[in-house]
Amino acid sequence: MGINTSWINRIVAAGITTVMFSLPAWPEGQRLRELYSELASSGPKKASAIEREIRHEWSRTGSPAINLLLRRGRDALERGEIAAAIEHFTAATDHSPAVAQAWHLRAQAFFAQERLGLALADLERALALDPHHFQAAFGLAAILEQINRPEQAARAYALVLELHPHYDRAREALDRLKTRSGGATL
Repeated sequence: MGINTSWINRIVAAGITTVMFSLPAWPEGQRLRELYSELASSGPKKASAIEREIRHEWSRTGSPAINLLLRRGRDALERGEIAAAIEHFTAATDHSPAVAQAWHLRAQAFFAQERLGLALADLERALALDPHHFQAAFGLAAILEQINRPEQAARAYALVLELHPHYDRAREALDRLKTRSGGATL
C-alpha cells in the first residue's frame, strides 16, 4: 500500500501552520485556555498535574451522550476492540464534529489498524479544531516518523514541546531523530 506523499506534505503543512501561525485559535472553554497557557510555562512537577486537568477537560464535551460515546470508545480501544472503538468515535464525530478529542481518539484507533491515511486526516481535523492539542500533534509526529519523514516528524515533535515543554515522549523522540541523523539539523 503506497502512501501519497504530496497529500501527507499538505496535511503536515496545514497542521503545523494552523498551530504555529494562526491567530489564537483556542477551543471553547476558558478553563482549557488557562490550562494550556499554564502548561506552556510550567515547571516539570506542575506540568503533570496540569496535563491531567487538560485530559479531564478534553473528555468533558458538554454533552452527556458524546461523553458516553468517547468513554465507550476508549474502553473498546483499551480492550483491543478497534472496530467497536471506531464505531463509537465515528458516532461522536458525526453528532458533534467540533469535538477535537473525538477526532484524536478515532485517529488512535485508525493508527492501531495501521490505517495511517485515515489517522492523519483525523489528526489534521483535531488540530484544526484545537491547535494546542499536544497529543494530536504527537500522534502526527509519530506517524511521520513511522513513514520515514524525519524532517517533518522533527518539526511536529518540536511543536509538541512548544505546547507542552515537559512531554518526555516527544523530547525522547526528537533526540532519537537527531541521533539517527548524526546530529545534523533536521
